[in-house]
Amino acid sequence: MVKLGAVSVHGDELLLGLAGPNETFGEPLSTVQAYEAVTLTDSDLLCMTMGEVRESQDLANDLLGAVVLRHRQSEYLLSLLGLRRVEERVRGFLELLAQDYGQPCEQGLRLNLRLTHQEMASALSTTRVTVTRVIGLLRDEGWLKIDGQRHLVITHLPCK
Repeated sequence: MVKLGAVSVHGDELLLGLAGPNETFGEPLSTVQAYEAVTLTDSDLLCMTMGEVRESQDLANDLLGAVVLRHRQSEYLLSLLGLRRVEERVRGFLELLAQDYGQPCEQGLRLNLRLTHQEMASALSTTRVTVTRVIGLLRDEGWLKIDGQRHLVITHLPCK
């Protein structure tokens, strides 16, 4: 799992998205300045030039599919910012993570990646304190649980 981000002109870290297995990211796919990629889990990365992609129709087709998925994720993250209630933004963000990267378990979908409350707040245009409060509320109502390894488990989504 790779966290994709940037640093704003004010020095704030911005979460732009996440890339999981077989997902693409990189300079040719972004115009964001100060773009960075940080692994959240053990990862094997494959670096390719656009020339290599152009030489292989199969590779180009695979890349197109991966770019479509990244675009979908980016649009969904943007749509969350239009929600007035921060609780809805946090729910939507966690649902996206669970549906795209969650691992089925007895209680729901487990998020094996570790994002800090500050990173979530950055992605959702809110504060760390607010994200912490909302996660506590969601836990209290049973919408999510925290397992023995401190991973979030989204309980209301069906296992894949």
